Parts: sequence; C-alpha cells; structure tokens
Amino acid sequence: MIKGLQTTQNSRFYAISARFKPFSNKGKTLIIQYTVKHEQKMDCGGGYIKLFPADVDQKNLNGKSQYYIMFGPDICGFDVKKVHVILHFKNQYHSNKKSIRCKVDGFTHLYTLILRPDLTYEVKIDGQSIESGSIEYDWQLTSLKKMEKASAESKDWDQATEGKSQDWEKHFLDARASKPSDWNSELDGDWQAPMLQKPPYQDGLKPEGIDKDVWLHQKMKNTNYLTEYDLSEFENIGAIGLELWQVRSGTIFDNFLITDDEEYAETFGKATWGETKGPEREMDAIQAKEEEKKAREEDEDERTMGRFGGRENIFKEFHKRNEL
Repeated sequence: MIKGLQTTQNSRFYAISARFKPFSNKGKTLIIQYTVKHEQKMDCGGGYIKLFPADVDQKNLNGKSQYYIMFGPDICGFDVKKVHVILHFKNQYHSNKKSIRCKVDGFTHLYTLILRPDLTYEVKIDGQSIESGSIEYDWQLTSLKKMEKASAESKDWDQATEGKSQDWEKHFLDARASKPSDWNSELDGDWQAPMLQKPPYQDGLKPEGIDKDVWLHQKMKNTNYLTEYDLSEFENIGAIGLELWQVRSGTIFDNFLITDDEEYAETFGKATWGETKGPEREMDAIQAKEEEKKAREEDEDERTMGRFGGRENIFKEFHKRNEL
C-alpha cells in the first residue's frame, strides 16, 4: 500500500510546509526530489512542490507567499499536462521556456530537479533524464541580463561624464597645429598651439579625455549588473511545502529530498520509489482483474434476472416448480 501526504477534499486549495535549518546553495548543486501519485487519475490539479525562504509565514501560506523554486507536474484538461520549473529571480518568477510533459497515469512517479553551479540543469522523471540545458538560456534570462548590464553601463557612464559637458563650450588647443619652421624659441618664446573653440554639445559626441570603451573595461568588475550566480543561487532556503489547487483530490506526496549530492539522490530514489514501483503495478494488475471479474458477475446477474423477469418472478418460478 502506498502511503504519504494525501489531499482529501475536492475543489480546494492546499497549503502545508515543513521548516528546516536555513542554508545557501552558493557554489553547490541543488537537488529537489519527491514522489507524487495521482491515485484518483487526476483530470485537473497541481502535483508540484515549492522551496521557500526561511522567513516564509507558514501559518498564512498562500498563493502570494514568495517562493524560490516551484517544481513538479500540473494537469488540467487536455491542454495542460506539464512539469513546472519556475525560479525566483530579481523579484520576478521565470518559467522554463521548454515544454516538459508530465506523467498522467495513476502510478507513483519520481520527480527530480537538478540545478548545478555551472548553470546547467536537469529534470528527471523516474530516474530518466527528460530535459536538460542552460539555466541562463532556457529561462529566457539572457535578455534580462543584457538589459541589466546595459543599464549599469549607462548609469556608470553618466556618472563618470557628469560635469564634463559643462566644459564643452570652453576653448582647447588645436592638436593638429605644428610649430612654424621659422619659429625662434629664444626670440619668440615657447611655442603654443593656437586655441580653438569647441562646437556646441551634440548627441553622439563624447567629452574630451575619456575613452568610454577603455574606461568601461576597467570599471566593469564594479558594476552591479547580473552575475551568473544570480541565476541559480538562493541564500536563505528554509522550508519546503505544498501550495496548490486541486479540483479532484486524492494525490499522494512522499519521499521529499533536498541535497547537493546527485549520486545520493539517485540512490535514495532507488531505495524508495525503486522498491515500491514493481509491487505497486502488480497490485494494480490484481485489482484490475478483480474489478473485471466483479463486472462480469454483475453483468451475468443482470442477464439472469432479465430472463426470469426480475427477482420477484424468480421466486414465483421457484415456488411453482416446488408445488409441482
């Protein structure tokens, strides 16, 4: 028999969480793994879990509670049969742009999400890799990163050139001028190039004395645009839980695991889901045969009753035969 945390009432929201000692996955692989079974053969409802920051309000957990990661299956009708992989990034939630199909049968399945510090990720179902790639590109964060970078460059450039445009109208030495061949330094003194007046400021021109490309190269390490680690690191992970909606209840959640060891996650999956998947299918086959047998017997009873005109006529026929 499959045991676990099960939803029990139709058409309602569910919210439950468990707190643990806060940690950061900085520089480490983050693995989230659990099993989910839609015993009711789900037609509409969530089967995903969420990873929360340590300061989450567990008593008032709801759809507006901030989370770091949302991962797992979601089913609703014929259109939605997907695995959600949503990351919280720069105060926004970003979904994986790839369509990852979930399991839709009534058996228990093992779901695994792996986020690595080299910005690669992997989604597994029942120990088999079904999707993988780059966190930076598959969450459409590249454009966001470029926007942040451009914004930081522009801001720092404006700060560096502030006040330079105020001197734009001043005179400057004509660098193209050269000392005349008949110039006598002893008689005429030191030669200086003639002064020219700068033209009015125009867009596209840059203040004298600053090479933007060189300056930005030197200052880039000090800008505040997104670093690659922002894409997969969470500083204060402190709770895991369910916050979901189910039209038809009956889903069972179990074997929750958070670790940084891929080999251990695989071993744990085999020791839990791997040990029960065979017996579960055997039991399902036995139940299916019993239900089929019961259906045949009920069908045979209905046909028998039909031949004798119903239960009352069966008794009349029985007494009639005994009288004879």
